[in-house]
Amino acid sequence: MNNKFILSLIILLISFITYSQENEEIKFDELDPTAPSKAAFYSAVLPGLGQGFNKKYWKIPIVYAAIGTSIYSYDFNHKKYWDYRNAYKSRKAGYKNDPYQNLILDDDRLLDGADFHKKNRDLSMVFIVGFYILNILDANIDAHLKQYNVNESLSLKPYIENGTNFNYESVGISLNLNF
Repeated sequence: MNNKFILSLIILLISFITYSQENEEIKFDELDPTAPSKAAFYSAVLPGLGQGFNKKYWKIPIVYAAIGTSIYSYDFNHKKYWDYRNAYKSRKAGYKNDPYQNLILDDDRLLDGADFHKKNRDLSMVFIVGFYILNILDANIDAHLKQYNVNESLSLKPYIENGTNFNYESVGISLNLNF
C-alpha cells in the first residue's frame, strides 16, 4: 500500500477520536481562580483529597496504591536490613543462633544482604516522596485544566472529498476558526 494512504488513514482515525471527545461547557464567570491552589493544598494535607476536590474520584485509589505500595516496600526492606545486620553482628560476637545460620554460611553474604535491603529501603523512600509530590502536582494541574476554555470556535474535523475533476478520492483535515 501507499505510505501516503496509510498516513492519511492514521490521521483520519486520530481526528475522529479527538472530535468525539466530550466537551464540558464552562462559563468563565463561574470560574474560581483559586481552585488550583486549593486542590494542591488539599492534596498536600491528605493525599487524594485534591483529586476528590476536582471530582476525579477514580484517581484516589491510584494515589493510595502508589503511596501505600512504596510504604510497604520501605517497611519490608527496613525490617530485612535490620535482620541481616543483627545476624552479622550476632555472628561476629560468637553466637550461632541467627535465623540465617543454615542458609547463609559466609558472613560477607550477610553484609551484602544488608546493603541490598538498605539500598531498596532508601529507594522506597524516594518513591514515597515522589508519589506524594506527583499527587499534589496532579491535583493542581487537573484543576487548571478544568478551567481551560474548550469551545466550538476551534475544531478539527476530518473530511472526505470526492474528486470531481479527478478519478480518485482524497482524504484531508480542515482546521476551522470561528470568531
